Amino acid sequence: MTGSTGRPTLSRRAKILLGIGVGILILVLVGPQVVALTTDWMWFSDVDYTSVMSTMITTRLVIFAVVALIVGAIVFGALFAAYRVRPDFVMLASPNDPLSRYRTAIGVRPKVSMLVPSAFIGIMAGLIAQGSWSTVQMFLHRESFGTTDPQFGLDIGFYAFTLPFLRMVLDILFISLVIAFIGNLITHYVFGGLRLGGGGRRGGLTRAARIQLAVIAGLFMIAKAVGYWFDRYDLLSNGRRGDIFTGASYTDINFVLPSKLILMAIAIVCALAFFAAIVLRDLRIPALAAVLMLVSALTIGVVWPAAMEQFSVKPSAVTKEAEYIQRNIAATTDAYRIRNGVDVTYEQNWASKPADPNKVNSDEATLSNIRILDPMVLSKAFEQRQQLKNFYGFPNQLALDRYTVTEKVDGSDQTVQRQRDFVVAARELDPSKYDDNQNNWINKHTVYTHGNGFIAAQANKVDEASGNDSRSDKGGQPVFLVSDSTTIGTDGYKSSPIQVKQPRIYFGELIAKVDPDYSIVGSLDGSDREYDGDDKTYTYTAKSGVPLSNMGTRLLYALKYGERNFLLSDQINDNSRLLYNRDPRDRVKKVAPWLTVDSKTYPAVMADGSIKWIVDGYTTLKNYPYAQRMSLADATADSRETTAGQTGRTQEDKEVSYARNSVKATVDAYTGEVTLYQFDTSDPVLKTWMKVFPGTVEPRSELDKKPDLLAHVRYPEDLFKLQRALLTKYHVSDAATFYRSNNFWTVPNDPTTDENRLQQPPYYFTAARPFDSGSQYQLTSVVTALNRPNLAAYMTVGSDPDGYGKISVKVLPTARQAMGPQQAWENMTSNGTVASDRKLVEDTTKVTYGNLLALNVGGNGLLYVQPMYTEAKAGNSSIPKLYRVLTYYNAASGADAANVGYAPTVAEALAQVGISPTAATAPEKDGGTPSTPGTPEQPKPPVEKPEKPSTGDNAARDAAVKEIGAALENVRKAQSSGDFKAYGEALDQLDKAVKKYESTGG
Repeated sequence: MTGSTGRPTLSRRAKILLGIGVGILILVLVGPQVVALTTDWMWFSDVDYTSVMSTMITTRLVIFAVVALIVGAIVFGALFAAYRVRPDFVMLASPNDPLSRYRTAIGVRPKVSMLVPSAFIGIMAGLIAQGSWSTVQMFLHRESFGTTDPQFGLDIGFYAFTLPFLRMVLDILFISLVIAFIGNLITHYVFGGLRLGGGGRRGGLTRAARIQLAVIAGLFMIAKAVGYWFDRYDLLSNGRRGDIFTGASYTDINFVLPSKLILMAIAIVCALAFFAAIVLRDLRIPALAAVLMLVSALTIGVVWPAAMEQFSVKPSAVTKEAEYIQRNIAATTDAYRIRNGVDVTYEQNWASKPADPNKVNSDEATLSNIRILDPMVLSKAFEQRQQLKNFYGFPNQLALDRYTVTEKVDGSDQTVQRQRDFVVAARELDPSKYDDNQNNWINKHTVYTHGNGFIAAQANKVDEASGNDSRSDKGGQPVFLVSDSTTIGTDGYKSSPIQVKQPRIYFGELIAKVDPDYSIVGSLDGSDREYDGDDKTYTYTAKSGVPLSNMGTRLLYALKYGERNFLLSDQINDNSRLLYNRDPRDRVKKVAPWLTVDSKTYPAVMADGSIKWIVDGYTTLKNYPYAQRMSLADATADSRETTAGQTGRTQEDKEVSYARNSVKATVDAYTGEVTLYQFDTSDPVLKTWMKVFPGTVEPRSELDKKPDLLAHVRYPEDLFKLQRALLTKYHVSDAATFYRSNNFWTVPNDPTTDENRLQQPPYYFTAARPFDSGSQYQLTSVVTALNRPNLAAYMTVGSDPDGYGKISVKVLPTARQAMGPQQAWENMTSNGTVASDRKLVEDTTKVTYGNLLALNVGGNGLLYVQPMYTEAKAGNSSIPKLYRVLTYYNAASGADAANVGYAPTVAEALAQVGISPTAATAPEKDGGTPSTPGTPEQPKPPVEKPEKPSTGDNAARDAAVKEIGAALENVRKAQSSGDFKAYGEALDQLDKAVKKYESTGG
């Protein structure tokens, strides 16, 4: 249809359909956001962190409104200004002019025609800018660092908080002016203010168009001049020489920095030249200014510094870069807390003298805590022994913690309290293991709602073998301490060092592994429906969770999860509550979006009997002047990441140049309560965020009131990996040595992993303090010489409240080579007796090697310990059992003094390498030789360096080995068939074969 003016119009029906279509489109686009915001607000209300969400939303809205208004106004002003000064003669142009239709369309409603694109551009700019809400808040609440940079003398807070904000403002201004210039230019072209030449016509530009374009271009050049000024400060975080160090180099300071000032001056001159076009009709001046700017930016900003770098700096780099490398060393060690003499204590020429045997044998703190249970291997044993139901589970990588236990002294009735390491895990609900008939909505979300129990196993202890009975399944397995709903109140529970009052796990890592992650709890009539054990049900009693008491809330969550049962199911009542976002790490990250959280979390039992997940939080910065920039993902990746951490979590992929373990967070496993505690009281970044979100982080004084929590905090693994990677270089304090890289170290690869390509992880254990008496829970690692296998240094960091975060580095002398982990591993596993026994065992069982621990014993001794586990090759119910303990002792820091131990127990393995702990320091009894399924105990030959046998001896020993293999196969077949007569004959055959093997000297 056409109206009275001849313009097309829509019928009433078309308008209604169009309105419905627009409404549906808005609903589709905006509806999910409204649902997400509303449900998020309910969740934040549940955890009592609504101030976090309100602050974020308010900040985002204000930024969006301000940026959208400013950008939209600038663009609209440029468009409308061009329209206002349009030439009148253009409206009389020929109807065949291709631009006439656009002029006509805009001329009908000129303000609306220009307001729409301006508003769209403003809205887009606002949407982009609101994502930088944290930059704005950090600027508004910025704290001083109290430290200045070595070049400009400005407080580090300027680079951390102010410079990013100013950069954001400049970027918005640049975009606005560029779009305004283009829009103004197009509008002038459409309405004739700009005419292109050609076809016999002469191009031209009206005076008004010239003035407007010149003003916009001049403003852009002024903004560019301001940008060049701030570019100087960005040089201090320059990664151009990232292969050697981060920060301004000699070239940057002596050539790039002056070039920025020169370019700033040229930009100001160019701006004046553009402004001169307002009064001058000659456009050659601003054109020449634009060319000058481009040529200068290329020659002065790029070519000149590059040429000086190549021909002046590189030939003498070791001397010219010395000052700037020294700046990088100072800034890096400060930013990552690895300052020599403050955060890190070095002991040079460690182990240059042989260890004192008396000191080694009396090293109770270390020798009595030797860990033989590997958290990576033991997950399967936990699952087989403690899973109970198919829908329960444990992480692939268990956690390590410590608890105080009561032990008898020397077998007497006298007892003593000792700190022991424990492999710990919560028996969680694992939704990925539901059977088909369990995998329905009611079961998944209203019946199977929680896990049950805290499981711990003392890390230096396994159960004892049942004599020589090959039919026994005991031997080499963890000794479990179980706290769940079935053990509370029993005699064993009362004497346990770990007592849990509320063992039900509603919040955990595995629970949240499958999406969607939620449970609906609560009962209207008092009847229990949640599974809590065979013939036992339960109802959640805490006040956590979003109430589902009204239909509006149910509708919102039905839309959120796409689940109609929220509206239809009779399992939901007025007392129902919705628990979701149940992963402890995610909960902390959601209430503190400014934190970087550690990839590992772990459960701990508090004094009140509650189970709390402990999460480490970091404050980080990307640009700390002169500090080395590091990739978190690369620095924290190691061999344990082959299983993707505990529950598929790895560190986020971002670069940082500053990191602090500023926050310790807890998440209650039953209530889901999240508590953030200030841990680092000197961190200005944390202080800034505490001002942004007041009241969300508890002060350090509150944490100090919780000794039970402090007793279980540990130094975060990811931060230590980051510091370890830096210390491979930044233990060097001399700039010339740093530049030559002749004294750098390497984080060794894990020798026990396939292909030996992934870095060896650090390990937690309790051992002697590095420089003081007594024991300490610590995180330890070794490093090797640069691209070499020999050991270079032994580093450890304290995790107990006393001495927390203090890093000690024991540096070995370079004159002699000490065995690194790869060399120790090869020596242990290739030893003649060990290799022979391994071959026998590997024929019938699957062999797995645990973590290769490097222990500092007796001050100067270095002891490697590695558990060896066996399990059945086939079957889903196989359990890894400790079979042997391998030891390698480097008493005098030389290969000649090394010994290999290989025995069923730690005590025997230590004795074989010449370590005989006194009665007080003897390791916890770790059981006898575990029996392999279907296989009697193997002989326990002493491990020593045998004389080289003759060829005939080799042949006899090989024949004996074959006979033993055949006998073992007969034992297996006889046991499988149930033929006891054949079984006895096979055992006799095996005994003869073993004696024959021993007679050959094997």
